Amino acid sequence: MSLWLDVARVATALNVLLLLGLSYVWLRNYMQFRSKHTLGLSVFALLLLGENAVALYVYSWDELLSVWFATAVPPEAWHAMLALHILEFFALSFLLWATWD
Repeated sequence: MSLWLDVARVATALNVLLLLGLSYVWLRNYMQFRSKHTLGLSVFALLLLGENAVALYVYSWDELLSVWFATAVPPEAWHAMLALHILEFFALSFLLWATWD
């Protein structure tokens, strides 16, 4: 089960890094253009960053929940959660590529 936990940690850590990059670009654009579109993208990135930061904290450092995730969560649930983390990684990667271009 620890393999699933390690993969979840890596996926959420990568998502945090991608969201930091997106937040930087979108907040910089908002400061320059002051448009609702860039504000919306910035808020979206910051909220999703918060969600991934909490997930990373729970998977890695929370004394109660990290043990529970490592020992009591059924494999089917891990497969579903990992699929979401990995799909999110690819979606954010594409979004970062399109934004940075």
